[in-house]
Amino acid sequence: MTILIDNKSGTPIYDQIYTQIKNQIISGDLKEDEALPSIRNLAKDLRISVITTKRAYDELEREGFIYTLPAKGCFVARKNVELLREETLKQIEAHMQKITQLAAACKLSKEELLDLFRFILEES
Repeated sequence: MTILIDNKSGTPIYDQIYTQIKNQIISGDLKEDEALPSIRNLAKDLRISVITTKRAYDELEREGFIYTLPAKGCFVARKNVELLREETLKQIEAHMQKITQLAAACKLSKEELLDLFRFILEES
């Protein structure tokens, strides 16, 4: 598992950890029931506070991406297809919001935007 912290980013460190682990689970890089590094080891490797790492793990567990076994550690949870679909839909919506803003900035009409999207769909 690879986690890269960007100290220049405005994103909180716990959120960077949470997002990167979540994305690795969604993409299949981290497999079901695969053990994650302990909270302490990950904090040590990233040279950050244990509290920060724990917050990221707590958020992942709360959302169903990982589970904890007492005295064993944290593991990747079974993929909830509906949860993954919802996560993907949220990402699509965010990209579409950005596209809408860019289109408005260059005065692209709704029809032109839809034509462009249809063209891209036909190409793929």
